[in-house]
Amino acid sequence: MRCSAVGYHHIHDSSFQKKRPNGSSDWLLLLVKTPAQFIIEGEIIHAKANSYMIYSLDTPQHYGADGADYIDDWLHFYPDPEELELFQALSIPLNRPVYIGNIAAASAIIRNMCFEFYSAHLCKQESVTLYFRMMLYKFHEQEAFRYSDTILTLTRHMPHLLWIRESIFRWPEQEWSADVLAREMQLSQSRFLHLYKEAFGSTMLQDITDSRIQKGCELLRTTNLKLPEIADACGYASVPYFIMLFRSKTGMTPHAYRKAQQAQL
Repeated sequence: MRCSAVGYHHIHDSSFQKKRPNGSSDWLLLLVKTPAQFIIEGEIIHAKANSYMIYSLDTPQHYGADGADYIDDWLHFYPDPEELELFQALSIPLNRPVYIGNIAAASAIIRNMCFEFYSAHLCKQESVTLYFRMMLYKFHEQEAFRYSDTILTLTRHMPHLLWIRESIFRWPEQEWSADVLAREMQLSQSRFLHLYKEAFGSTMLQDITDSRIQKGCELLRTTNLKLPEIADACGYASVPYFIMLFRSKTGMTPHAYRKAQQAQL
């Protein structure tokens, strides 16, 4: 991917409209943080805040504010064949706005791309390309899992919250208690859980479950452990309960998952 320009958190008033009848001679990615209006083939489309839009080459561009201030991140770029294949593989829609809800990760990536692109760093183009591909994966994840709306704010609690989340995913088999963690942070349990979801867009329980199923998938792929051993290693004393959660998350039983993985070897 070749980046030609990138912008982070640009703010415009309620009169803002951008019209390019012949496109912009490159591709354009918009990460829209406020309600926006797009006109596509004569049709007015009202996009919710926290949406993205990717205009392909020479596609007419007409977008702007929708009754209030307009805020976005943006990227002008030329995709390589690898990115074009990635668009297809990840089912990334083109030329229509897509609501993703949680834009914190994607916006942070755009911010980092700005930092790299407008610098004298030796490998800035390679870094920007990797950030771009990571953002496509984040779009795909958000579409698949629909994490809640969130604004990642750097409050005094963030370092501790990040450590807690890191610990959950590093040691999912442990017994995690919201009450104990809240007391460590000198917060009520309800306040702790609210801050956790506000920061990450998922509840602490969702992250515990996701981390345990992720570990279960790894053990099914890489070991010959029996199911009771795997369930125990993931923090579940009940094998039927583990099977139920595993199936709800992956769409298949642990046995079917292991068989499918072995067939790919």
